[in-house]
Amino acid sequence: MNFKIKEINNKEIWENFLLECQEKTFLDSWNWGEFQKKEGEKIWRLGIYESEELVALVLAIKIKARRGTFLFVPHGPNIKEQRIKNPASTRRQGEAGKEQILGMLLDKLKKLAKEEKASFIRIAPIWERNEENIKIFKDFKFRKAPIHMHPEVTWEMDIAPAEEELLMGMRKTTRYLIRRAQKNNDIEIIQGQNIEELKKFDEIYCATARRHRFVPFSLDYLQNQFSSFLEDNQISIFLGKYKDEVVCAAVVVFWQNIGFYHHGASLSKYNRVPVSYLLQWEAIKEAKRRGCEMYNFWGIAPINSRKHPWAGLTLFKMGFGGYRKEYVKTQDFPISSMYLLTNIFEKIRKAKRGL
Repeated sequence: MNFKIKEINNKEIWENFLLECQEKTFLDSWNWGEFQKKEGEKIWRLGIYESEELVALVLAIKIKARRGTFLFVPHGPNIKEQRIKNPASTRRQGEAGKEQILGMLLDKLKKLAKEEKASFIRIAPIWERNEENIKIFKDFKFRKAPIHMHPEVTWEMDIAPAEEELLMGMRKTTRYLIRRAQKNNDIEIIQGQNIEELKKFDEIYCATARRHRFVPFSLDYLQNQFSSFLEDNQISIFLGKYKDEVVCAAVVVFWQNIGFYHHGASLSKYNRVPVSYLLQWEAIKEAKRRGCEMYNFWGIAPINSRKHPWAGLTLFKMGFGGYRKEYVKTQDFPISSMYLLTNIFEKIRKAKRGL
């Protein structure tokens, strides 16, 4: 097969190709790359071609962190759906194609890593977690990363059915709390797209971080992310009020017919008032109004992880109905001996977080 890699500098080509990919998240979008550039990161948008046909693409980001410099591929590589769905050629083109695509990508990233003085390559695959896909990474001498940077297990919901049908597919308690919130005149859900609403989100977000003891993203980070998607009207802020006080909030990305519950925050002050349930339902309805067919609740805890920090949030998300999706775990490819120090540092950090 005649494969080659070229950089893609055309937004239309990039986004149109992703329309043909079944497995994708907004981390693959053109605007996520623009956000990375606003953060001062160096990026490469790589297209993998067979002859003159674009068959896969990858966003690669140079990450400079205390634990070391590395190249990162968030939720990739993305492969055209028809290439892995054709029943007559699934094994010949699907699996063999994946191996060749990953091999070419690895060769390119190894060269970039050496040029950029990166100590390792990290890929958060968008491939289904199964034996065949895991084996492909093992065959190329990748190793499981000590931590993940983006969700490896997500909860997703088909929102194409009518609203009443979606409600009936929810857990009984979730449906009851949504309807109870709808009848409560002290509860109000506001949707907006301006900086003042983002600042309100940040206040709740920082309070959530203090309560759960994690380091929040800065307001500048949130502003850069928000502005990158706002230009194409792909993002909204939802604020949940109780008695005129904002008690919960969410940032939702709408991209390629999918709604993504990307950031969430809440106060514990009124945790028995079901504001967050109504907020989530309003976000789902907004996704439907925008023509979305899927709603991605983003990351959840692994199966049977009751002590996981996300256990409570996972039960909340699952109550809306849907299904679990698991991707191949984040993979690392060491380039230099510095990777060993990074590996130790990240294992310690993971243990402290209880993940």
